Amino acid sequence: MRRAAVIGTLCALVAAWLLLVNVRGAVDEEGAFRAAVGCGSGDDCLRTAEARIDRTERVEGRKTASYFLYVTEADGTKSSPRLWGSPSEPPATTKGARVEVTYWRGEIRYVDFDSTRRYTTADPRGDYRPFASFGLAIGLLGTGILWVWYWWARHSRSSPRAAPWQISVPIVGALILTLPGAGAPWVTDSFGSALRLLGLCSLATVAFCSVAALIARRRQRGDDTIAMTRTVPTKERIFAARIVGEIPYATQGFLVAGPTSLWSTPDHTGAAFRRRIPDTLTPIRVRPPYWRDPDHLNYSAKAAVLECDDKGTPVLVVTDRKNMPWLLGTLEWNQHTPASHSLSGAAPRLGRG
Repeated sequence: MRRAAVIGTLCALVAAWLLLVNVRGAVDEEGAFRAAVGCGSGDDCLRTAEARIDRTERVEGRKTASYFLYVTEADGTKSSPRLWGSPSEPPATTKGARVEVTYWRGEIRYVDFDSTRRYTTADPRGDYRPFASFGLAIGLLGTGILWVWYWWARHSRSSPRAAPWQISVPIVGALILTLPGAGAPWVTDSFGSALRLLGLCSLATVAFCSVAALIARRRQRGDDTIAMTRTVPTKERIFAARIVGEIPYATQGFLVAGPTSLWSTPDHTGAAFRRRIPDTLTPIRVRPPYWRDPDHLNYSAKAAVLECDDKGTPVLVVTDRKNMPWLLGTLEWNQHTPASHSLSGAAPRLGRG
């Protein structure tokens, strides 16, 4: 969990810097630009000068088309503002055409053609969007990660599960909110509007997560044994699994479940280096992964754990839930018990987990 604390803290710090420094600076600059008025001189006001187009130069190698517009002003000053789009698109950028260029704080911010105004790449409006998008998204993600760290540090003993609803529901909510967090600045016209849109999305997400938490809490209450039907495979089935315990056949690789025997192997084809699992391995029950299980962080999201016993030694077999019926069927055959009986008396189907 130390890793979660470090990652969550880094995300929070990066988000704070982006939102409090970069976004704030960009929003202030945009506000100053919008409030600027025309005058003859001064960096904080708009200064307009007449100019003549000399030539254009397309910028190559970029996904978004742009070009340099080379102009000469009436006093002989030459400049080359960069505009988005293509010089072949309206308005016409023919050589010798007259335009007006407008400066603000030493840079040309827009160019007025006969009937059209084209803003240059130095236009400060909307410069906050990339910072706000990344800052909100990584901040929400960091909040979810910090919650995982806090819950494990303070409340992990309240549930043995490796993925209890107290963690899974909030982290899903945080991941959901990263989408509107990243997108809100791009579909609104101000940072304040982006925050209001994100607030509305947060209310909807909280409502959804509240319902999901109630359902998950009810499902995870009481006995967590997973009802699973045994299926004796008619042919060999090869699947990834790991056997954990103080036994000589502990392994991490693949299991080969056949009609009569169970083998372990490091070969994904199951053809080489087979080792037979002894018939003394007795299944007890299927359950979800627990946080105290060895190496539980490397279990797959769909993993299930088969608790077993081998002459008094506890053994865990971890594999995907879809493989569990074959594993149970092979072990049952080895134990010479009726194949139609479900583990722990459960119904002959996958139950709640």
